Amino acid sequence: MTAYISVRNLTLDVPYYVQTAQAAQTARSWGTTLVGALFSPPKRRFARILDGVSFDISAGSRVALLGRNGAGKTTLLRVLSGAFQPTRGEVEVAGARQALLNLGLGFNPEATLTENVFLRATAMGMSPAEIRGMVESIFEFSELGGVAERRLSTLSSGQRMRLGFAISTSVQHDIMLMDEWFGAGDASFVNKARARLTDRVASSQIVVLASHNFNMLRKICDEGIVIERGKVAYIGEVNDAISAYKDIYRAVPMSEKRSAA
Repeated sequence: MTAYISVRNLTLDVPYYVQTAQAAQTARSWGTTLVGALFSPPKRRFARILDGVSFDISAGSRVALLGRNGAGKTTLLRVLSGAFQPTRGEVEVAGARQALLNLGLGFNPEATLTENVFLRATAMGMSPAEIRGMVESIFEFSELGGVAERRLSTLSSGQRMRLGFAISTSVQHDIMLMDEWFGAGDASFVNKARARLTDRVASSQIVVLASHNFNMLRKICDEGIVIERGKVAYIGEVNDAISAYKDIYRAVPMSEKRSAA
């Protein structure tokens, strides 16, 4: 299958809740009782995270996703991965997707490591037979075979990260979606992880990488998309996209730069 990504007028509204002044006064008059809470529920509002986003990515593309913190990059990656559904617009993705966005997503801290391998790999679309054939190699890569029957909650955050990475990269996919390049953990594992990522990137039909590391983006990517306040601000060659991002960042008031840091 030839992979591609097509996004048309993508809009994503995310709900949040606020307590109006009138509701707050009602709550105070009733006190902190359950009755007060029932008679003064918070009001639901919506924040627009992505607004009218459109672009196409064809097979062979390596795309840098640029934008300030809070611009909507990670949310866009989650929509492309299928984790979020758009409020409006169309997102069409052809090809198997590998999303390296949250390596701990789907883990159950009270289950064993082996059980978590099956949970996470099943969520990735693998069959029980496929998972059984990969359990040993997953534990070998993560260097956690000796504690496979321990509960996940007994592991350190670094060990959980290693397990999540080993599972997420255990098979090659057509499309790789990444939020920053992998760089956490001890040096020996980081080197091994980077080598695997490099191999996965080389073998993928499409790569979309969100990062602020310009040198790495220039090395890996040939195209760039700049997101600003949930909208596409620029699409083009990666060096031009980096320049466009820098121009946008320079124009941002210092107060906004501090709040986004």
